[in-house]
Amino acid sequence: MSGLLEAVDQALPQTQCTRCGYPDCRSYAQAITHNMAAINQCPPGGAEGVARLAQITERPVQALNPANGQEGPRMLAVIDEDWCIGCTLCIKACPVDCIVGTNKRMHVVIAEHCTGCELCLPVCPVDCIALVKVSDNRTGWDAWDRQLAANARDRYDFRQFRTQRDSHEHDERMLAKAQHKHDHIEAASKLTAPADLERKRDVIAQALARARAKRNDA
Repeated sequence: MSGLLEAVDQALPQTQCTRCGYPDCRSYAQAITHNMAAINQCPPGGAEGVARLAQITERPVQALNPANGQEGPRMLAVIDEDWCIGCTLCIKACPVDCIVGTNKRMHVVIAEHCTGCELCLPVCPVDCIALVKVSDNRTGWDAWDRQLAANARDRYDFRQFRTQRDSHEHDERMLAKAQHKHDHIEAASKLTAPADLERKRDVIAQALARARAKRNDA
C-alpha cells in the first residue's frame, strides 16, 4: 500500500491548491489509494494527470470532473504594489511560502516558487492579487514538470515543519511564562490577600496541567 501511495503522490503536480477537495496533494493521494476518491479531481494535472493515475491505480480513464475545476495554463500570482496594505493574509495562505513581506509592508511573490494555487486570492482584503498566464496555451502537465512538482513538494513539507515548530515554540514560551507567574504569584498579581493569591495560583496550576496534557497527547 505504501508503494502505491508514493506512486500516486508522485503523479500529482503538488500545487497544493485543494481543488481536489482535500487539504493537500498527499491527502488526495491517500484518498485515492484507499478508494475514497476518484482519480479525476485534479485540475492542475489535467487529462494527462488522470491518465497517469489511471495507469498507476489500474482504474478506467475518466474525464476531469468539472466540479473540481477546469484544466488550464500555468498561472502566476502577482501583487499590485500600489494597493498592497501589508496585511500578511496572503503569506499565511500560501502553501509553499512563496510570498515574502512583513506587517504593513508591501508583499512580493517569488515567481519561481509560485504554484498558481490561487489560495492567496480570496484572503486579500483589497483585491490586489492577480493571476497571469506563464505557460502560453500549454495546460496541465504540459505546462508543469516533475522538477517543479518536486520543488513544490519540498517547500510545502518545509512549511508544514516550520509552522509546527513555530507553534511548538510558542506553546513552550507560554508555558514558561505561566510557570513563572505561578512560581512568583505575589509579584505577578495585584492581589494581596493570601487566600486570593492561593486561588489564583490554583487556577494557573490547573491551566498548566491542561496545557501539558495537551502537549503530551500531540
